[in-house]
Amino acid sequence: MTPGAFAGRHVVITGGDGALGAAVVQAFLEAGASCHLPVHGTGEALKGGQVTPHVDLSDDGAVTQYYAGLPPLSASIHLAGGFSAKPIAETSRADFERQLLLNLATAFLCSREAVKAFRKRGGGGGGRIVNVAARVVEQPVPGMVAYTVSKAGVAALTRSLAAEVRDEGILVNAVLPSIIDTPANRAAMPDAKTERWPKPAQLAPAILWLASEENQLTSGALIPVYGRA
Repeated sequence: MTPGAFAGRHVVITGGDGALGAAVVQAFLEAGASCHLPVHGTGEALKGGQVTPHVDLSDDGAVTQYYAGLPPLSASIHLAGGFSAKPIAETSRADFERQLLLNLATAFLCSREAVKAFRKRGGGGGGRIVNVAARVVEQPVPGMVAYTVSKAGVAALTRSLAAEVRDEGILVNAVLPSIIDTPANRAAMPDAKTERWPKPAQLAPAILWLASEENQLTSGALIPVYGRA
């Protein structure tokens, strides 16, 4: 990535207060971006960027209002989401709908408002959207039907939207990580081979490039970012 590639550019990053989010925010800040960070909590731990606390990204009106108040955007990165794993016989409708809300609805609403924001810039629009799906979309594993379906929706959203806005110069892609090496995942799976898990700092450069002007052609892609995991 060219130093200062995002200088003077405004970027939304959801989920910036998570383990992956912290690495992605740092990568964009180092590239010179002005980062706008809507978070569900207080965002007190975030360093750098313009934090807006208590934003419910699953709420239609809240997302519309948030994006409407931003300066002209160059990219919107959607990391916010949630994970739940249960066998299907133990998965309630509420469990299923919660995964759809946390993973798919948030990505949809933010993608929709990002497209509107890009169009406001004029001059042919343009812009970049990066979503986060998951490896299980292509390589399902037992016991996480609700999560897998929600992330499959994110993948479908990415490809469908990429086709819709292609002629406007808006590029839409998603990354497909496996289990990410975070403190929460280590605590939940103490016996796992964590050395094979992708690190947040390893994922951030892929997201940064997809959101950059250096990416001139790639759109509608589901990028595997799981290495040896």
